[in-house]
Amino acid sequence: MMFRSLSARFLWLVVIFVMLAEVLIFVPSVSRFREEYLLARLERAQIASLALLASDGPFAGELAGELLENAGVFNVALRRDAVRELVLSSPLPGPIAQTYDLRDANAFILMRDALDEMRRPDARIIRVIGEPVRQGGLLIEITLDTANLQAELWDYGKRILLLSLLISGITALLLYLSIQVFVVAPMRRVIRSMAHYAESPQDVTRILTPQSSIRELREAEEALNLMQTDLTGLLRQKDRLAQLGGSVARISHDLRNMLTTASMLADRMEMSDDPSVKRAAPKLVGSLSRAINLCESTLAFGKAQEPPPKLARFRVAALIEDVVENEKLAVVDGADITFLTEVPADLHIRADSEQIFRVLSNLVRNARQALEATKQPGVIEILVKPSVQDGQPGVAIRIGDTGPGLPPKAREHLFEAFQGGVRKGGVGLGLAIAAELVRGHGGKLELMRSDADGCEFRIWLPDGV
Repeated sequence: MMFRSLSARFLWLVVIFVMLAEVLIFVPSVSRFREEYLLARLERAQIASLALLASDGPFAGELAGELLENAGVFNVALRRDAVRELVLSSPLPGPIAQTYDLRDANAFILMRDALDEMRRPDARIIRVIGEPVRQGGLLIEITLDTANLQAELWDYGKRILLLSLLISGITALLLYLSIQVFVVAPMRRVIRSMAHYAESPQDVTRILTPQSSIRELREAEEALNLMQTDLTGLLRQKDRLAQLGGSVARISHDLRNMLTTASMLADRMEMSDDPSVKRAAPKLVGSLSRAINLCESTLAFGKAQEPPPKLARFRVAALIEDVVENEKLAVVDGADITFLTEVPADLHIRADSEQIFRVLSNLVRNARQALEATKQPGVIEILVKPSVQDGQPGVAIRIGDTGPGLPPKAREHLFEAFQGGVRKGGVGLGLAIAAELVRGHGGKLELMRSDADGCEFRIWLPDGV
């Protein structure tokens, strides 16, 4: 569980990286320690040899032993004036295993030799060559046992390791506490605020107030504050619209019943012999029909959603023929409207035929009514052909007319409900419902052209599987 929290993972990362840094420091440190150890032995050996050279008398032999013991070496050789002289010597306990020349050793060689010394299990006799200090000669050679060197190297390494652990522990603890205070605590406050807001998103008092002094967290809090504010407003608007929709639906239901009764009475008025009544009755019936249609459209749109499409394969040409035949029957007397269709006879598609019929009927009806309003001859053209969009096969249907085009207000909110119809007296529900049905199939309904030469809509429907 502790590895799942941000602060715990950060703590372990700090420890790992600090230890890695200490390892990178450890190798050069032990290398430097070994070099200084050997240089110190060379300096002691030089001092011992100079002291012996300056002494005379019967005590020279005893003094040589003490000097070698104090210097920690077995033999000392000086080279002065191109002559090598063994100044101090004592019996070697074993053969010389290796020779190290410190005069030309670089950092890599020193680190390699230090690690090699630490990994050796047993002590050995080595020869060390260096430069005498203070111009004491050309070079100095010593032989010594590595037992003491290995012991001191390991002791120094342990101290470095303990120091590394102490430094990493303190650093990790301080960083852990800092992360807890400056990052984790503000994040937990944001999480608590989000959970508190989720309990009642319509309560304005539960919206997060930005408080963090850290720039990134402050930006996150401000973005969350803006999102919560917008969401609260949208939820309130949704409730108001839901209440309004319920009221409108009830009113439309009752009004439709009343208008139906009035329409029946208006039908009887048409049988009156009074000429003025006969002239007024058709207009009254038309107005009542439009009012009833508005109520029925409002009730239909007020449903939660359209039912999902029932996919079945059908012939597109047959569906287009049904739509055109229905609209031909609805053409008012005296209107000169020509219907042109171009549909492959064998083109099939898998979709909901009833919903697609509603979509096409709506578009063709709008085109017919627009042409009728001009009182001029017009043409409605329906063109269907296979089409591939974004790599998916489907069918493209174009419905065009030679009418006057759409008014600017209608184009601004063309597929939005109750935003103004495309014809006089419309309520703007037909295209909104048509667009919703097309989206339900995974397709797209769009206006391709609207100008003085007419309108053209395009429907793209995927061939459902």
